[in-house]
Amino acid sequence: MHPNFDSGHSFINSEDAGSFQVDWTHRLLTTRDALAPSNTLLADLLPDDDGPVRMIAILDQGLVTAHPELPTQVQLWAEANPRSVRLVGDAVIVPGGEQAKNDFGVFNTTAQAINERGICRKSFVLAAGGGAVLDAVGYAAASTHRGVRMLRMPTTTLAQADAGIGVKNGINAYGKKNFLGTFSPPWAVVNDTNLLTSLSDRDWRSGLSESVKVALLKDPDFFEELQRLATRTRQRDLDAMEMIVRRTACLHMDHIVHGGDPFELTIARPLDFGHWSAHKLEQMTNFEVAHGEAVAIGLAIDLTYAAMMGRLDESILRSARRCLIDLGFSLDHPALEHHDLLLEGLREFREHLGGRLTITLIEDLGRPVDVHEIDLGTMRRAIDDVRTAAMNESSRAG
Repeated sequence: MHPNFDSGHSFINSEDAGSFQVDWTHRLLTTRDALAPSNTLLADLLPDDDGPVRMIAILDQGLVTAHPELPTQVQLWAEANPRSVRLVGDAVIVPGGEQAKNDFGVFNTTAQAINERGICRKSFVLAAGGGAVLDAVGYAAASTHRGVRMLRMPTTTLAQADAGIGVKNGINAYGKKNFLGTFSPPWAVVNDTNLLTSLSDRDWRSGLSESVKVALLKDPDFFEELQRLATRTRQRDLDAMEMIVRRTACLHMDHIVHGGDPFELTIARPLDFGHWSAHKLEQMTNFEVAHGEAVAIGLAIDLTYAAMMGRLDESILRSARRCLIDLGFSLDHPALEHHDLLLEGLREFREHLGGRLTITLIEDLGRPVDVHEIDLGTMRRAIDDVRTAAMNESSRAG
């Protein structure tokens, strides 16, 4: 008997299939003092068809330490907009930094608050913090009720320029970055430039490696602007930083909205330029190396490899390396000595994407190219060259 044959029914070999699509609106806004009672930008984003929306606020502990007035500001903002929002309970404070993604702590705290405060699918989670907090809170919001609406307020240069703009949420697990997660666009992303002023110098510059990355991939004029503004950004010029972050965020947003693959169903992910080694370097150092710092080193490695393979002019490699250094990045770390472990990042990168290995390089400014095979011997030489060049630069500076 045929394994699909039911003696009581006729067997028909047919296929029932259909297709559908879901429209998403992805909003990105830049302002200053977003939670000032007189600033209506956030309130204007909220739907007004069913009266004031219910909302809980989840705040990054590091952000609250730098801005202790913030929980009160959230409350005062809500009280100033009673026709738009009803805050349910006090703000929830969660640990920030990469540790927010290294276990289920922030995820569970958020999910518990959503449950205990009766937050439904038409309610909102307002999450303010660095990229790791936004990822973990976003994962919880996307999972509870199969999706609670979320407002993201990124508060670091890295989050405002890149991490907070994407449509991904997730946490690290099983020794792998972003192993658990979802694709779920937020209701809106609101960048408050004034929140950057309290960042340490390290966190201030961290997101600028993503600016260099996207400029090399998509916008040669922006790359020239980054070179020109390097000194001003190191001197913490807020206007210069706002321009850089806004341009970087818009380029990332444009790729998500118009790139044709927002949920990364294909194998090519050009915005992961420099990231295969960056992700592995973070893990190898137990996240002592921050993401933006790792991306700077990862860019230097892949640019050097492309030049060694004859794909990229040496002058562009030198300009990019110079730009990263001028922005304040170190392109060396002792972990780069461990070639075999670092090169495991290629396998993990392929596994995370699925399908065959795909690494994005550039052939010229604004001209990305995908490669599917890596010459490991040349890549080892590229890693060593990055270290040598960085040490030589350090000697000259000394």
